Amino acid sequence: MALSNTQYDEIIRQYNARQLKNQHIVEKRKQEVYSKNARLKEIDDTISSASVAQAKKLLEGDLGALSDLKKQIASLHEEKAALLQALGYSEDYFIPPYQCPDCKDTGYIGNERCHCFKQAAIDLVYTQSNIKNILSEENFSHFSYEYFSDDQTDPSTGLSALALIQRAEKESHHFIDTFDSSFENLFFYGDTGVGKTFLSNCIAKELLDLGHSVIYFTAFQLFDIFAKNVFDKDTDAVLAHQNIFDCDLLIIDDLGTEMSNSFTTSQFFLCLNERLLRKKSTIISTNLSMNQLADIYSERTFSRVFSNYTMIKLYGDDIRIKKKLH
Repeated sequence: MALSNTQYDEIIRQYNARQLKNQHIVEKRKQEVYSKNARLKEIDDTISSASVAQAKKLLEGDLGALSDLKKQIASLHEEKAALLQALGYSEDYFIPPYQCPDCKDTGYIGNERCHCFKQAAIDLVYTQSNIKNILSEENFSHFSYEYFSDDQTDPSTGLSALALIQRAEKESHHFIDTFDSSFENLFFYGDTGVGKTFLSNCIAKELLDLGHSVIYFTAFQLFDIFAKNVFDKDTDAVLAHQNIFDCDLLIIDDLGTEMSNSFTTSQFFLCLNERLLRKKSTIISTNLSMNQLADIYSERTFSRVFSNYTMIKLYGDDIRIKKKLH
């Protein structure tokens, strides 16, 4: 996955901390056994100096001397193993307790990122997504047509609530399947409780599991960050502001619930426009109608959305109320 410099540095810091901790553990173990038999320290010191000499002889091409050094080091290792065994230690007592033996807690195997690094990246973007906990419930494994009627027809589209959610699910899967190969954006609109946020979260879960960076904000949270970044220069807001433009997918939920003014409308346009220029995908959900969207955020913003987003209407009764009644 593509990580921002900040995200990459954060993961590397974790690996550096592991390596430092391992060094301390090994050093403590060495001092422990050295205190029980001083000969063990002499052996380690001799192996260390002999290894340096071995490397020099190898560079000089002195194969005869190199062979002698190898025998000396092998003999010292045998003596060390025997002394450790006599003290009740295994020879691997000095091997660091790696969290990942495959990369030895470096994050890399050769020039390739280790599987543990890839998992660390996924864990990080999950944590930064703002929806880590909710995704255990709101995902495609729990997706159902149960609360969408084939008898309720949306007057504006002529389609039933069931047909609309089926179309929305199909578009959502297409968005996920083509995420790496094409640049698309989604705009979910419809009344309260018809599944807009749930679908957004389903998409977020799939893309996060694939290692993409996804960030979720309600419109209120988003504009609060913009305000703190501009007026307060708040450190956390500055970092969050950067992530808003860098993340692979930005989800803006409940657009229209924020306090609308000239600042929010201008910031909304700048946010959408910048992500379009960077070809970074965005999902927006709102209870607003298309006319309300144009009235609140200007024709210019409406034009950007309408021409660059797949518009997906959802319709039906409030699912939250239906669930409480069942």
